[in-house]
Amino acid sequence: MLIEILVYILTPLAAVVVVLTRLRLARGGAVAGQFQISRRLLMVHTVAGTVAVLLWVLFLAFPEDSSLGGAVVGIVALAFFWVTAVAGLLILSRWLPTRGRHADDRATDSWSEGPGLSVLAHVGLLVGVLVFTYAYLTAAV
Repeated sequence: MLIEILVYILTPLAAVVVVLTRLRLARGGAVAGQFQISRRLLMVHTVAGTVAVLLWVLFLAFPEDSSLGGAVVGIVALAFFWVTAVAGLLILSRWLPTRGRHADDRATDSWSEGPGLSVLAHVGLLVGVLVFTYAYLTAAV
């Protein structure tokens, strides 16, 4: 019962991570961190995250004996969640320290002074995906 409640709490939070990451990094130019990330990586994060959340909500909302609430939809949603989590962790790589004589200073933005918000969001997404996977494997949802 507790794991089921946790899944229903973490599902909208996963959507928030996908949307806020897109909003924060979509404007281009200088973004917070040491490195610029690939536009493709951001697109993978956004598309996979959107598909994952939509399929996961369908999986949770529909009965288990329907096609939208069936096991295949849950497995595909989890696969997209894992892609999103890995892409999010790769997005965090922009905060890795640089070394060398010509290393640039970190860029900052209006969202935060450091990587705290990004770390919280993407490590939290990874924990959420682990919870979703556990809940699926134990048939809690």
